[in-house]
Amino acid sequence: MTLNASSENRISDSSDDPLLEIAARQLPYHSKTLDVGSHRLRYLDEGSSSGDQPTILCVHGNPTWSFYYRKVIERFSPNIRVVAIDHLGCGRSEKPAKEDFPYTLAGHRDNLISLIDHLNLKNIVLLAHDWGGAIGLSAAHARLQQLAGVILLNTAGFPPPYMPWRISACRWPIVGTPAVRGLNLFAKAAITMAMSRTTLSNDAKEGLLAPYNNWENRVAIDRFVRDIPTRRSHPTYQTLADLEAGLKDFADLPIQLIWGMKDWCFRPECLRRFEQAWPHAKTLELPTTGHYVLEDSPEETLAAIEAFLPTISR
Repeated sequence: MTLNASSENRISDSSDDPLLEIAARQLPYHSKTLDVGSHRLRYLDEGSSSGDQPTILCVHGNPTWSFYYRKVIERFSPNIRVVAIDHLGCGRSEKPAKEDFPYTLAGHRDNLISLIDHLNLKNIVLLAHDWGGAIGLSAAHARLQQLAGVILLNTAGFPPPYMPWRISACRWPIVGTPAVRGLNLFAKAAITMAMSRTTLSNDAKEGLLAPYNNWENRVAIDRFVRDIPTRRSHPTYQTLADLEAGLKDFADLPIQLIWGMKDWCFRPECLRRFEQAWPHAKTLELPTTGHYVLEDSPEETLAAIEAFLPTISR
């Protein structure tokens, strides 16, 4: 993989950057491209689905990228299709300046809808984590007839019921953006704070951090943090309120909730909100697991996904 020095600031798949080479070794899949507006989005598309087989659509949050789903791709792509997006500003996707892309929930949702349409995805099983839950659910709601099931990992689909102080501090005037974009404190803190049961390997740490190696490449991390609405006047508040109102429309679908109960960010009350909206959903509570569910408890999570897939109606 390489960091293109052009003003487009794109990451491609061959490079002399050591961190990106580490990521490439652990995520040995060629990323494909889709132009969304004037920007280039990248995604992974592995395996194949024939007939009415499901396609797993993996949607990451902040500050991760498609790398977070590497074990899902490895486990399931030999048998079914797995697609994993890199949101604009993340992973291998182009990282436009904040003046050139809004970096809002609605903007990321619309890009994901464009990808669904571009690939003509059918029988989608949405697999989403963190901000990817709101992005993925919003996009899936717009393409509900193409959705076959939902798997959520520590996320939300409603206006935030609270603001963790560790995230609020990253929004402080004057110091917030320099800390997030200059010192990379948000992403660096996540590789420890998002774990509870285990510790990330050095390879995993380097892979997660690889795309976010300078000020320009951390623009999305900062904008995600600032897109969390704490008041009704924030433009993303209504987007989340609309999503919450639409959660009932998923009620007839198979749903699996997999939750790290030691997550200080998307705490168990977020899980309870989903259970209230979807009383038929299956829930797997992981008592000692933190926010990075697929990193902290990979085998339990992958086993739950594997057990869930045969329940999808075909």
